[in-house]
Amino acid sequence: MADSAPALVSLPRHAALVRATHWITAAAFAALLVTGIEILISHPRFYWGEAGNVRMAPLFQFHIPSSRASVPTGYGYVLPDQNGWSRYLHFQSAWVAVLTGLLYAAWGVASGHFRRNLLPARTSLSWRTIAAHLRFRRPGPEEARSYNPVQRIAYLLVIFVLFPLVVWTGLAMSPGFVSALPAAVTVLGGQQSARTLHFFVSAALMLFVLVHLAMVILAGFGSRVRAMVTGRAASGREDA
Repeated sequence: MADSAPALVSLPRHAALVRATHWITAAAFAALLVTGIEILISHPRFYWGEAGNVRMAPLFQFHIPSSRASVPTGYGYVLPDQNGWSRYLHFQSAWVAVLTGLLYAAWGVASGHFRRNLLPARTSLSWRTIAAHLRFRRPGPEEARSYNPVQRIAYLLVIFVLFPLVVWTGLAMSPGFVSALPAAVTVLGGQQSARTLHFFVSAALMLFVLVHLAMVILAGFGSRVRAMVTGRAASGREDA
């Protein structure tokens, strides 16, 4: 007698280039986060405009000890100065992320990946549909092989809005970039404005990562990571 027990179906999920760029970007983002915090500690004050220094009133500041004695923080001590290596690794990691992102974007357009897998259908953009997917719930097996409308919108915002903005504002703090394209900095309000905007965009990206990790854990950490490693996901059941 044939065994009628249901079996998991292994379906294609992520292309090889998607998986490779995902893990490279994840490593680069981790390095950017750690080094960005180190850079922030060296001067935890933010300004608006072209110039900013300790003699100026900040737009806002973090009440944390600094790694530089010249920065007034209200603390009677300073942290070890890690600014040198953190800036070097931050810039190197940023270029890794930029080049990886350009490769992913070029492939995504040429292969139809964005249109096929990320562009949401008009019928799925109703408020009721979006509100239903905003609830933190464990996704069903059918969602293992495709993104829901909220995920698609979030990924498109990250890829085409937040990521370009964080690169632009980061470059706007570079003296070489400023001398070559001063208008790209002026439109942001100046170099200190670019630094402030860079912080807020980075915070938005960090929020996205935290929500992304929470959803991965909710959906099944092992199965989702396995899919991003092997390219295949278990979805649905069929009779053996």
